[in-house]
Amino acid sequence: MHASRRDVLRGVVAIGLTSVATTAAQAAPILLEISEPMPSPEWALLQRAVLDAQTTACETFFARYFDPNTGYFRAIERWGGNDGPDDAIENVNDWPHLYMLGGSERVRTLYELAYEGHVRQFAAAKTKDVPIAREGMYFRDFPVMMDWQHNGEGISVFNAMSLADPYSKAYRDRVRRFANFYTGADPTAPNYDPKHKIIRSLFNGSRGPLMRNTTPLDWAGDPIDLSGIDPAAIFHGERTYEEMLAHFHGYEDIVGDHPLNLQATGLATNAYMLSHERKYRDWVIEYVDAWIERARANNDLLPTKIGLDGKIGGDAGKWYGGVYGWGFSPIVPMTGKPADRNRIPYTIPGFFNAYLLTGDDKYLDAWRRMTDRINANGKMIDGRMHYPSMYGDNGWYGFKPQKWSVGAQDIYLLTMKPSDRARAPDHPFLQYLDGNNPSFPTTALREALAHIRKTGEMLRADTTTPDTRFVDTVMDQNPAAVTALVLLMQGGSHIARPGWSKNSPTLGGSMQFSRLRYFDPEAKRPGVPPDVGALVDRLTADTTGVTLVNCSQTRARTVTIQGGAYGEHQILSVAQGGNAPRTVDGQHFTIRLAPGSGTRLELKMRRFANQPTLDFPWGGPLVDQKLSTN
Repeated sequence: MHASRRDVLRGVVAIGLTSVATTAAQAAPILLEISEPMPSPEWALLQRAVLDAQTTACETFFARYFDPNTGYFRAIERWGGNDGPDDAIENVNDWPHLYMLGGSERVRTLYELAYEGHVRQFAAAKTKDVPIAREGMYFRDFPVMMDWQHNGEGISVFNAMSLADPYSKAYRDRVRRFANFYTGADPTAPNYDPKHKIIRSLFNGSRGPLMRNTTPLDWAGDPIDLSGIDPAAIFHGERTYEEMLAHFHGYEDIVGDHPLNLQATGLATNAYMLSHERKYRDWVIEYVDAWIERARANNDLLPTKIGLDGKIGGDAGKWYGGVYGWGFSPIVPMTGKPADRNRIPYTIPGFFNAYLLTGDDKYLDAWRRMTDRINANGKMIDGRMHYPSMYGDNGWYGFKPQKWSVGAQDIYLLTMKPSDRARAPDHPFLQYLDGNNPSFPTTALREALAHIRKTGEMLRADTTTPDTRFVDTVMDQNPAAVTALVLLMQGGSHIARPGWSKNSPTLGGSMQFSRLRYFDPEAKRPGVPPDVGALVDRLTADTTGVTLVNCSQTRARTVTIQGGAYGEHQILSVAQGGNAPRTVDGQHFTIRLAPGSGTRLELKMRRFANQPTLDFPWGGPLVDQKLSTN
């Protein structure tokens, strides 16, 4: 499959990508008329309840914590790695996904207002003591310079907004501008060194790279008096500003490249999918390929320190060095004990982005090989095998009683290879696909409803005020609950949430990977129409099983089904019930559901056969503009 796709990609490039525009611009006629009655299943009613309940919950959250006129987040504005600008916009994490699945237009209005307010708020916010942000924490709508754990968290909402409205001129301008900060196209932000194929510092952004060691002040932000602040409002638990500074002792070695910078590939991937300007695709491939070569030269392990000369280990020659490196275990000031903060798990989006653009399994295989190298160093502790997560001067450490398996579930959904299934930790969704957990849909959707209820209780109990609240204080009150919806409706992998857990850290460079995506062709918007439920129940390498039901007993609904979040999968045919398959041979098809009707569909697919695009099935400005191949 992957070899044939590479042939397809070469052909696409050769013809200037015009086939992308032609295919997307064609209107989708109704292929199937569904009239068979289907009593609304419990899962469908729960799914609609989850989609609908989040609108009110998001409105309540926004009204409490955001200014309704400016979109500013009502909290103490600070720079830093603990409670910095990135955390402010994370308070609406997953809201674009909610809208993309079929959530209310009101949700989109709110997160767009929050994002516009965010970039204005933190462009105006300035530090006094921290040198790098004295002229504003944001410049040209982007962080002036910070590491990509935090840049990635701060860009997570922006990257997902492309799924909701790729036709916004402001969005299109921004995504190109942001990508150009990293491709070398913008000389005012010289982050990238094309000769050595490195991003020149762990600290980078719209003002370029920071080419000196950082200090605790650079990370902790300006001094602040915490004596009047409720300790519960301080997300990381520091009790004094001195402890904030102490948190970042040891955070000095940032000059040179680090694989965390791979998250920046999400910007160029989005820019490519907007316009198919080949320069963005080429840069993603060039940069990720450079990291694959470094891993191959380092016993298949991604090094965490690359010198300005491109050499592994930098001047000290330690491949495991650097802030957030394999050997990075700084002391927690409140406990006096080290904390393992290897951020290699955060780097996987770069490999997935390259895979999306090429279909080349080498990008996944690099991660498999690293996983095998790590787990080969397991050892028996107290009668049980433990596996390392860290490496320092004395070798492997940070042993845990489970294998390193970061990204294994996601890789399996991308490839559907039995060998990748064997690597993946068991998960209720995978059990469900295997036919061993039929109650998972209702259980997961009820848990999503419980999350919405719980966050509402937390909001009502919250006594913080804007002058006693940090930007990360109420992040766990965010009511959005989309992971179960992504898994069940799309057969998708919520890669932004590793392990498919609401409580996982945010991987901001992530794209959306899914087997299916839905559009409402009558409302001309993404997501299933009102009253419609969708449940994926089977995934194989070339087949997708999905049930669609119209819960309305009085109104017909029309749904367009697309292969993949970005049209990357070709739908060959669709069969309804025991009927003969109908030929599709396209990126999408449309069905009409009579009131109270439903059906199960079997789709034959050729996955990762198309160049990904952000265009909607009915076309528009994205396909009307001239596409560049420069």
